[in-house]
Amino acid sequence: MTTSPIRHPAVAGRFYSRDAEVLRREVRTYLNDVHTHRQIRAFGCIAPHAGYMYSGHVAGAVFGKLEIPELCVVMCPNHTGVGRPLAIVSEGAWETPLGIVPIDVAFATSLKKRYPLLEEDSSAHRNEHGAEVELPFLQSLQPNLKLVPIAIGTSRFEVLEELGSALADEIAEANRPALIVASSDMNHYESDAVTRAKDSSAIEPILRLDAQGLYEAVTAEQISMCGFGPAIAMLTGTKKLGAKRAELVKYATSGDISGDRDLVVGYAGIIVPVT
Repeated sequence: MTTSPIRHPAVAGRFYSRDAEVLRREVRTYLNDVHTHRQIRAFGCIAPHAGYMYSGHVAGAVFGKLEIPELCVVMCPNHTGVGRPLAIVSEGAWETPLGIVPIDVAFATSLKKRYPLLEEDSSAHRNEHGAEVELPFLQSLQPNLKLVPIAIGTSRFEVLEELGSALADEIAEANRPALIVASSDMNHYESDAVTRAKDSSAIEPILRLDAQGLYEAVTAEQISMCGFGPAIAMLTGTKKLGAKRAELVKYATSGDISGDRDLVVGYAGIIVPVT
């Protein structure tokens, strides 16, 4: 009998605590700021993936507003450069200090058939933090969570658009609630003032659900938004599923925490509600 592969956490103890109880309290603190309000259904969202010390409050502001369904498709940039341009994992499970999250095998396998540019590749995810850091938030809110992770290492607009469209078709055919999570930080390592201006230029088309506009803004203004690929795919997919608007939940920079305004990273929390 073969056992399904388990991906062990790559950044526990660095981006967030490896101690389950400490992590649970930390996540609860970030969620409690907003989780007392009524949660809403969403097609998708953008959440940051830096160390919780810096961006956990923004991620918590996003996930705390949402009804988290059992199926979450988490798309992240490929920071390591390892693996295929569109890397999916369609078997096994992912582990965090809060427990095991199974892969939604049926959905992931069907999505690969629908869009063959998606390739099975666990190596792209092995040391990648972008999807991993979202999981403790999702686990805390949905005990029956199932994951479909996709690491994106291409910036070709037509490919990102096709991926989003295929994802929308797969969700529609499955006829079940799903959340498309685009894991992304915003502009990197410029001054706080420059970062806020650049990020505003990127956020504006996102709030219009304008994937092409986001691509053009990032390219023209040299905005180092690491997860613009996942964001483009998410915007394309959610719009095809019927989304009409997006909402900026929270924005911050690392300078708000560190006090260093010379070199910062921007963090935007955005939701795409169902209604």
